[in-house]
Amino acid sequence: MPDVPDNNPEDEFRDMLRDFLSGKGGVDPSQLAGAAGLPADPASIQAMLAQLQNAMRGASDGGINWQVATDQAVKIATASAVPTSPEQRAQLDQAFHIAALWLDDVTQITELTNVPGLMTRGEWVRATMPVWTQLAEPVATSISDALTRVLSEQAPEEMQGMVQGASSLLRSIGGALFAMQLGQVVGQLSTEVVSGGDIGIPLLDDNQAALLPQSVSAFGEGLDIPDDQVQIYLAVRELAHARLFRHARWLRLHLITSITEFARGIRIDTDRLEGLADSFDPANPEELRQAMVDGSLIPPKTDAQLVTLARLETILALVEGWVDVVTGAATARLPKSDAVAETVKRRRATGGPAESAFSTLVGLELRPRRLREAAAMWQKITDAVGNEQRDSLWSHPDLIPTAEDIDDPTALIQRLEASARGEAPEPDEFDTALQDLLRGEEDGTGTTDGESPPNV
Repeated sequence: MPDVPDNNPEDEFRDMLRDFLSGKGGVDPSQLAGAAGLPADPASIQAMLAQLQNAMRGASDGGINWQVATDQAVKIATASAVPTSPEQRAQLDQAFHIAALWLDDVTQITELTNVPGLMTRGEWVRATMPVWTQLAEPVATSISDALTRVLSEQAPEEMQGMVQGASSLLRSIGGALFAMQLGQVVGQLSTEVVSGGDIGIPLLDDNQAALLPQSVSAFGEGLDIPDDQVQIYLAVRELAHARLFRHARWLRLHLITSITEFARGIRIDTDRLEGLADSFDPANPEELRQAMVDGSLIPPKTDAQLVTLARLETILALVEGWVDVVTGAATARLPKSDAVAETVKRRRATGGPAESAFSTLVGLELRPRRLREAAAMWQKITDAVGNEQRDSLWSHPDLIPTAEDIDDPTALIQRLEASARGEAPEPDEFDTALQDLLRGEEDGTGTTDGESPPNV
């Protein structure tokens, strides 16, 4: 039996990087996989090797090959895959059919034109990864550039020229490590979500709804609730979510833009970087990996980020609250609907480990904090003016309720009730100012009442 070399992995990483920069050797992807906290299995090595080969062939911009994330996520998603039986497929198709009929009774938002489908966990990964990478790319780029600066600052003087010449490659390596971490998070998420809209943000394309049969089965285990009731309830939730985003065409872009705006505002903590730089040695990749994924490089949110985050949390709460209310009304005829709803709420409140990992990795929590209050507001609106008036609020971004409406929907309900009676709404400050401006233009003065025309 051959002797197993007793080499320190940190020494191997340092020697590998030094040899590469000096032109003496190539990059051992199994060591980089270890630096990313991943097992040195053939699939991980193959994915990492492909990324590094692309970088060395001329990725001069140091961009990130997100295929590494997809490959890693698919590997995790398919590791414990269970095929969907024909019987289960028929049951879920029937659940979608019933869900569509029941939703027609409680919402004016029309059904999808695409037939709802079933997805394996691997298919969910491939379908949703474009959105995950869009959300994560600003943070990945910032961290990758920061780690490159650390390497440049700490390299020996005689190697500075080589480090600068290899900066694009180093950024690609840092990006590959981040991409593999994202792949781990999304892969784990694929084992936790039950549907396309389960996370709340629009991960699938417009007009698309899907359930993950394996995860639906896992959701119902140990609940003492008939499988068909669990399936119908989850199908109603998924269809309600997908219908809303198809109806409110502006909503998906609004949410994704808000999230990416938040992510672009993230700047790496320079104090933390300086601390890393003081003690950094290429022999310690674990320190870099840990800093990349534990959130310590992401400083407290700026004032601008807090404003964006508040706006984002409000819209997410409005979406999830509306889905809760509509789902509750549509599934009222299910004997165990309350029990399934309570399970959904508990699961959403605690979140899964992958959600926590994503919030640490990107600095953004996926679950809205004001969901309960938003659902209560939607219910009050429904009770006061009915489904049609309630759903009309999604027709334009200027009409959706505000954070203040969530706190107290009285004024909003009064306006909706007045509109239902055919009464003109009371003008607000903006309406009054606009009317004064138009009145001034009509009389040729360009002024509002009580003002003198400007001197010419």
